[in-house]
Amino acid sequence: MGPEEKAAVIFNTTFVHPVKFYISGFSNIPHVKYFYVFLCFVYIITVLGNGFLISVIYLVKTLHTPKYMIVFNLALTDLCGSTALIPKLLDTFLFDRRYIFYEACISYMFFVLFFGSVQSWTLVTMSYDRFIAICFPLRYHSIVTKPAIAAMLFSAWAVLLSLVAFIVQLIDRLSFCSSLVVNSFFCDHGPIFRLACNDTSLNYIMGFVAFIVILCIPLVLIALTYVCISIALSRIASGEERLKAMKTCTCHLILVAVFFLPIVGSNIATVSSQIHPNARIINSALTHTIPALLNPIIYSLKTEEVLNSIRKLCKRNSFSNKKLSKKVNSLSQLY
Repeated sequence: MGPEEKAAVIFNTTFVHPVKFYISGFSNIPHVKYFYVFLCFVYIITVLGNGFLISVIYLVKTLHTPKYMIVFNLALTDLCGSTALIPKLLDTFLFDRRYIFYEACISYMFFVLFFGSVQSWTLVTMSYDRFIAICFPLRYHSIVTKPAIAAMLFSAWAVLLSLVAFIVQLIDRLSFCSSLVVNSFFCDHGPIFRLACNDTSLNYIMGFVAFIVILCIPLVLIALTYVCISIALSRIASGEERLKAMKTCTCHLILVAVFFLPIVGSNIATVSSQIHPNARIINSALTHTIPALLNPIIYSLKTEEVLNSIRKLCKRNSFSNKKLSKKVNSLSQLY
């Protein structure tokens, strides 16, 4: 084997990984710092809201039901997903630290994609819960049990963990020998693999598979459950009972609309028309951050069970505070 053939073999088996990527993000946007301040506010409210909802579900035993196991899971993934994305985003642009090490970029990509995909499938699990509750009300407690929901959620976490890990791992087989500028606000999968100078066909295929698994299949399953729910509701004679049953689905429908519509809309706009990169990036940033902000607010304000549980917690705390103050007063009188 000659020197040229050896060099060709070495080139084909060696992948050129950069030390750092440069995240270009937002460019030439006037008063963009106000947007970063807004994202900071969004993150604070997201942490407080989801943390509060998680605490309420954990502390109130009446909420230890399969339905609220799903809500707990959604709040947890919202909290983790926002923590994976927003602090690093603010550090990157607010403090102008746009260079990111290759390994850190890969980790960043993994956590943002993973928690986003878990949010999607948690909404599917919620739709399954509503489907059984309305279509099979007499068998609800025998079908929707804690072990069954735990198995569904665990399966979603395990499958999505494997899928996202495989997709991110495929980045390691790429060579980056030209531009290292990522045209996004974080280490997004598409903008990064398109920078590679070797074959990216497998990355493209897996990106398409991820789009189908994370967005299309959940949307189809949710749509099918609501078709079945609509058929079941149409068979209910009383309009009052129909309205009461439909009210139990309103929170879930709002969550689905808040999560899926912006993502689907931005993807359609990107494919069908030429939108400005800044508009695409801002829309994508809001799509990744706003649902996690709104989810706990929707569940806290729209769900009677959660509102009642919050009232119980407040009464319990006020009662314990009164008892404590009485004890303090009695002790002070003794001494």
